[in-house]
Amino acid sequence: QVQLVESGGGLVQAGGSRRLSCAASGRTFSRTAMGWFRQTAGEAREFVAAITWSGGNTYYADSVKGRFTISRDNAKNTVYLQMNRLKPEDTAVYYCAAAAGSGSYLYTRSNEYDYWGQGTQVTVCS
Repeated sequence: QVQLVESGGGLVQAGGSRRLSCAASGRTFSRTAMGWFRQTAGEAREFVAAITWSGGNTYYADSVKGRFTISRDNAKNTVYLQMNRLKPEDTAVYYCAAAAGSGSYLYTRSNEYDYWGQGTQVTVCS
């Protein structure tokens, strides 16, 4: 079992930055592949970014590539999402997720993840 708690959401101006954090407990975090997703009302959960257990490999959705950076600190059992040059269309609830499968893979589908946080709202105003 893994417990995930996101933080760092809030209101930000377009063009600004925000860093989300996801604190994990339970399963051995350092061996776990992690990801970030986002969701707006009435829409399916959308993949944002993924990272392997070591942090050596990452993958991004085209919509955030070059603006967002996923990273992790295994000593702190925390994964981060640094969001720069935010746009109004980035407004969503952001979720962090952990995969029970191999920590060496970059998972991009929501059904590949087994544990989810409660989400944190990010609102970007123009």
